[in-house]
Amino acid sequence: MESTSIQPVTSDTIAAIATASGAGGIGIVRVSGPAASNIAAGVLGSSNRASLSPRHAAYLDFKQASGELIDRGIAIFYPNPHSYTGEDVLELQAHGGTALMQILLARCIELGARQAEPGEFTRRAYLNDKIDLAQAEAVADVINAATTEAAKSAVRSLSGEFSQRINALLLKLIDLRMFVEACLDFPEEEIDFITQGRVAEKLDAIIAELKSVFAKARQGSLLREGINVVLVGQPNVGKSSLMNQLAGEEIAIVTPIAGTTRDTIKNAIQINGVPLHVIDTAGLRETDDEVEKFGIARTWRAAETANIALLLVDSAHGITEAEKSILAHLPQEIHKIWVHNKIDVANEPAILLEKAHATHIYLSAKTGAGLDLLKSHLLKIAGYENNSEGVFMARARHLDALVKVDTHLATASEQIKSAELVAEELRIAQEALSSITGEFTPDDLLGEIFSKFCIGK
Repeated sequence: MESTSIQPVTSDTIAAIATASGAGGIGIVRVSGPAASNIAAGVLGSSNRASLSPRHAAYLDFKQASGELIDRGIAIFYPNPHSYTGEDVLELQAHGGTALMQILLARCIELGARQAEPGEFTRRAYLNDKIDLAQAEAVADVINAATTEAAKSAVRSLSGEFSQRINALLLKLIDLRMFVEACLDFPEEEIDFITQGRVAEKLDAIIAELKSVFAKARQGSLLREGINVVLVGQPNVGKSSLMNQLAGEEIAIVTPIAGTTRDTIKNAIQINGVPLHVIDTAGLRETDDEVEKFGIARTWRAAETANIALLLVDSAHGITEAEKSILAHLPQEIHKIWVHNKIDVANEPAILLEKAHATHIYLSAKTGAGLDLLKSHLLKIAGYENNSEGVFMARARHLDALVKVDTHLATASEQIKSAELVAEELRIAQEALSSITGEFTPDDLLGEIFSKFCIGK
């Protein structure tokens, strides 16, 4: 038996092609809103619409207003609230030709729908309480996942695992906040109330749980965003050879001629499911060649946006004043690793050494010896753990919110003898935590989030 219809928060009807652009075996036009049922009647015919059972597929004709056949395909009608958006939803599955999809979409718009904006279906699902904001963002992350591990983490967030951890923390925080605020009614006894209520102990437990969630979220963010790695050094130290070894194919041209690489070369690779955006750069040296000068300028710009810089040197001569000059010009905030290349020539072993507060990795970009040491260290710097079980796909705004929560909980812990100060810090922490799932989220942020979705989701 069907549940009674609800009144969704939106009043107009949207339509869009929900499958990827280009020709395909099957294409889907999705319609959501109060006019979905009338649009179904217009496309399928009134009698066919009346016989269309909720959430059951029917093979029917799709027709123009004149009765001309558009295509034959599958029609499914989802009455609200039992749909993705929480509204009446119609899905028309036809042959996936580009022109055919546009004709079918135009027919739905002719019958009263309008073209959906990017992410509008998912935004309606969020507004109609079908999913929270973290799950809504995970929809785009599932679609855009570049690695297997990223896809698994995004699915965990979409299924609600991340939100469940956040909500469990939120309940503990609210419970503690209620107790502390109750202390304010008895100011002369507030320290005793704080002590008897084990506020400090409960606060420490929440902070510990928060750190656990942050670690998983940070790793998920890494799977989503990846690491920017720039290769820098003098000409002919093996930057392009190392790029090719990391990529597993001949991406960059390698010759014994100094200055072969004149421009930055970017390539996306992955290590244990973590995306790395590796940038091979022009060799850094004094030159009168205008083209090479342009490439060197791009090298410095690439270094400004990198997370990690690999400073390549020839192991035969080690770190000279030229390499020290390059180091001095690199941004202070990025991680730096000295990579001593060409150990095959010097017949040296592959090894990782920590000396003078710096990491030195000895390897051969030609043979691949020592490459595993470099890969492992890159993951270590990024904070990646080999066990990705329970990792959530997280965004920068999620991490920022968790850091804010941690800051205010730490302040509350420092002010534990003052119920008023503790209560205020807990209030701010609660608002920050709630912003992750969308309980306290301004409209302009929602617009920014959903504008990055593809049309049809």
